[in-house]
Amino acid sequence: MDFINKTAEELKAFGREKREGYLTAAPFASGYYDNFFNAERLKEILNEFPDLAKQTDLKYNDANQVKLASKGEYRFGEKTKEFMHFLNSQPFLEFLTELTGIQNLIPDPFFDGGGCHQILPGGMLKIHADFNKHPNTKLDRRLNVLVYLNEDWHEEYGGHFELWDTEMKGAVTKILPLFNRMAIFSTTSNSYHGHPNKLTCPPDRSRKSLALYYYTNGRPEEAAGLTHASEHNTIFKARPEDKGSFSMKEVIKQITPPIILNAFRRKNG
Repeated sequence: MDFINKTAEELKAFGREKREGYLTAAPFASGYYDNFFNAERLKEILNEFPDLAKQTDLKYNDANQVKLASKGEYRFGEKTKEFMHFLNSQPFLEFLTELTGIQNLIPDPFFDGGGCHQILPGGMLKIHADFNKHPNTKLDRRLNVLVYLNEDWHEEYGGHFELWDTEMKGAVTKILPLFNRMAIFSTTSNSYHGHPNKLTCPPDRSRKSLALYYYTNGRPEEAAGLTHASEHNTIFKARPEDKGSFSMKEVIKQITPPIILNAFRRKNG
C-alpha cells in the first residue's frame, strides 16, 4: 500500500482513533485529514490530471454550479486509476468503517458523479445536499471522500469547502482545498455543503480534486435526513445572500422525481 505509509491494521487503528471526532463534528459527521497519502504518489496523479476544459465529459454551467468533471474512469491516467482503485479496495473500506461506524460499505466502480473534478476561476458549486440513491443500483449514498490536489494554494484563492447547518444560517466549517488534504463526510438529505463563492485563483490555476462516493444497501432511518427522505436529486439550498437567485427551471428540476427526470432526458437525448 504505497499510497499511504500505513499497514492495513495501522489504517484501521487510525480510523478508530479519529472516530469520536468524526461522529461529533459540527454541523454533521465529518472530518479532514492532512498529509494522509504519500505526497510523491499524489504528485504523479496531479501531473496526469486531465484538462477537463478540453474534454466533453461533464460541463456544468448554470445558476447553481460552474464546474467540470470526468465521467467514469476512462479519463484517468494509469497512476490515477491505481489510486482510485485503492480507494475502492478492502483496506480503505475497512478504514472508512472504523472511522464512520458505517458497516458494509459498497464502492462505486463507475464513479458516477465522482472522479476528477475541476473548477476554473469564477467557478463555484452552491450549497446543496447530494442525490441520495445511486442512479443505477439504487443503493443508498452514505459517504463522500474528497482528495484535494492543489499545491501552493492560498487563502485568497477561495474554493473553501463549506459545511452548513440545516437551517441555512451560515457555514459551520470551512476547509481550504490544500494539496494532500482529504475531506470525508456522511451524506444525508440535509448534509448541506459546497463551495458557493466564485473561485478567485489566478487565471493559470484551477481547483482540482478527486471525489469518491460510497453506498450501503439500505440505511437506518436516523441516517436519512429530511424525515426519512425518499429518492431525490441534488437539492440546492439558498444562502441568506442568495435569496431570489434560483431560477424556476432549477426549482422544477429539484422537485421532479428522478425516475421522471431520467425518462425525460432519455427521450430528449
